Amino acid sequence: MDDNAEQQLLTVNPAYAAGQLARALATARTHGDDATRDRAEGRAARWRQVLAGIADGRLTIGSRTPVAGLPAWVTPEVVQGGFATGAPSAGGPLLPYEREAARRAGVPAERGALFAHFLSERGLAELWDLLDSGCYEVTLPEEAALLTVAWLVRAGELEEAGGLVRELEPFAGRLRFAPRTAPAAGPDSAAVHRSTVADVDEALALRRPHRAVEAQREALTVWAPFGDDLLVHWLATAGPDGDRVLERVPDDAWHARGTALLGRYRQLAEAHTLCGKHRDPKGNLGILRGALAEVVADRPLDARRLGLLRHAVASMVRRRGVPGSAPHTALRRKQAEQVAGASHQAMAGLVRRRLADLPRHTGVSDLAPLLAPVTTQEHAATGLPAGAAVPAAIRRVVESALSASVGTLVERGVVPSAEVLAALVPQLVGATTARAYADPALRRLMTAHYRAFRNRRSLLLLDLERQVRVEELPWVAAVAGQRCAEAGRDAAHTLLRELGELAVRSFPGTLLPNPLVRELSVLVRQADLRAPMVEELAADIFMGTFSPKFLTAARVAAELLSGSLYERYYGIDYAAVRNLAIIEASEALGRSSGARTSPGFARLCAERAGESTRSWSVAANGKVVEQAQILTTHNLASLVHRVGISPSCGWAELARLCFVTVCRLTARAHRQPYALPTIKDAAYAWRQMLFHLSLCTPDEQVAVRAAMDEELGRHPARVGSALAPALAGLDLVAAGGSFDRDGTADGGRARRFLGWTTGGHWLQPRGAGRSGGGCSCSCS
Repeated sequence: MDDNAEQQLLTVNPAYAAGQLARALATARTHGDDATRDRAEGRAARWRQVLAGIADGRLTIGSRTPVAGLPAWVTPEVVQGGFATGAPSAGGPLLPYEREAARRAGVPAERGALFAHFLSERGLAELWDLLDSGCYEVTLPEEAALLTVAWLVRAGELEEAGGLVRELEPFAGRLRFAPRTAPAAGPDSAAVHRSTVADVDEALALRRPHRAVEAQREALTVWAPFGDDLLVHWLATAGPDGDRVLERVPDDAWHARGTALLGRYRQLAEAHTLCGKHRDPKGNLGILRGALAEVVADRPLDARRLGLLRHAVASMVRRRGVPGSAPHTALRRKQAEQVAGASHQAMAGLVRRRLADLPRHTGVSDLAPLLAPVTTQEHAATGLPAGAAVPAAIRRVVESALSASVGTLVERGVVPSAEVLAALVPQLVGATTARAYADPALRRLMTAHYRAFRNRRSLLLLDLERQVRVEELPWVAAVAGQRCAEAGRDAAHTLLRELGELAVRSFPGTLLPNPLVRELSVLVRQADLRAPMVEELAADIFMGTFSPKFLTAARVAAELLSGSLYERYYGIDYAAVRNLAIIEASEALGRSSGARTSPGFARLCAERAGESTRSWSVAANGKVVEQAQILTTHNLASLVHRVGISPSCGWAELARLCFVTVCRLTARAHRQPYALPTIKDAAYAWRQMLFHLSLCTPDEQVAVRAAMDEELGRHPARVGSALAPALAGLDLVAAGGSFDRDGTADGGRARRFLGWTTGGHWLQPRGAGRSGGGCSCSCS
């Protein structure tokens, strides 16, 4: 779902939930894999809960408190689309670690009893030990609650501790507040990892033999030698020419060997079932085997079958040589080398052995021992060939556990996209925001809690409601007084600048994904910067409203880009934008509560898109949302003007790299039957290119434009032809010209490059399919 659903105004359609239930049931009934059917059964059960809760009123989909009787701070179980099931994520049956904790404490295996135990003198002592050692894990925010109580008691903050206990107590018998023990996390807060050792081990355990590869291995190691033996047996009956078999009458010994060969075939066929080529009666091996069965049964071969046999023998000898000859021996040696390497499954098992002694819940700082070739000792223990290298497919799985700086992970390709980067950032943001706490134990706890909180799935919200923030959770609020804002401000600003530069530099032409925007927004608040960060809004659920921060972000862009190439290319009046921001800010001061929407910004975007605010379609919505991105620069202006990012490669290089992305996406669009989503992404990359180009000096702009022509030379001619109108439009504006009201000039030979359209796109290849007249709703 959209990670910033609070920016949307939409209606809830129970038919969506019913459709998801139907799909889950169909999968559960028809899929061939047992595990997949079981997962589908689980999904179906949760969707039944959703529909039942909506029907009986227990669920209010769209509310910050969707489950009757549960406050907003309780982590709800959420399924696809942001629908709450009605169950709390920290509820359900006791987990094994809770039962073990109850056993050690000598209390009933009930959450209420366990809650009471941890408030006792003995229980608090256990929690204090965990706080000091760091040997605990927080997988859900609720699991940090009792540790926070313990910290407050030890710090003498008894009033805050008592207040927190009173807020938790009504749910003590239902929710999981007890922490789970785990090895202490490593000390390097600057290191992050995509996967833990446990994740990698689980992924490798699921590795199964590749059927096609193993079938080839079987063909070369089992059936090729058998075919050679069968061929040699028939050649024993050949005449002087060497391959015209049955020129000589087989004797009794030949018949006995033939019977043994047929018996051996039956044993091999029963034991080796991956390769079925030997069963083909028209194949050479099938012809030789079938003829042998007839002859040893004393049934003479008719002329047709004899001809097929002699042709098969001759072709086998001609292609590979006689078994035992130099050409044949060389071929079989080469084939043996091809399949001599260990299977991926076997190598995965070896790497799992190497992982066994490592901490399970962390990454790995040194991958070399895990990815080394098979040692002599390992050969002796496993039978794997000594010196065999770990296959690339296994290496990629293991490399996902590399623990290093996020920049290193990007450079090594472990983080291949902005979306993956967004998934790692909470590890850094949690540690950075926790620096505001002076006490090391509390700092460690809040770091672990933040990472768990970021695993909380977003709810579908109505009426511009916003998702629950971490500071709203009662145990975080209880220690708010322990924060020193100044202590974490500089660190937050430094990390914000580093992450902004990394994302912009490493993934040029890519929108900042909403999860990353969310983390950057946290850092903006911690750094006390007025740098509005705006999310990408989904066109299929957009209802024409924007929160005030969109207009604020457009005002920041106006401060940076007034008079620039960017402003002139997109036909923006940034002076009018600044005036609109001043007017709405003044009006907001006269209200008792802050404005929840910016009607002026919504109206401006609709006017620029040429769409009525009362019309509704995915494509029409997309045009309005795209205008919002153009006016705000979708966070680039905030990062440059307020955060102060300045990528080391320079703006000119970033502009060139964005154009590389534009060319790559344009080439892809010309290979796709439905190209509009890719064209939209190309237009977004073009917009980022224009932003970077606007920060360049005039000489740099000229150099970048020349580099664009060089880049086009590296692509098929159709890419240059497709982009010619966009480049003509850029040249027009750079020379001081402007587009007409319809975004074209020079009789349509120059065009403003936008992504969304309610009709066919000029960049779309002729004959390509359309998707909803503009773009499929899944592309936003």
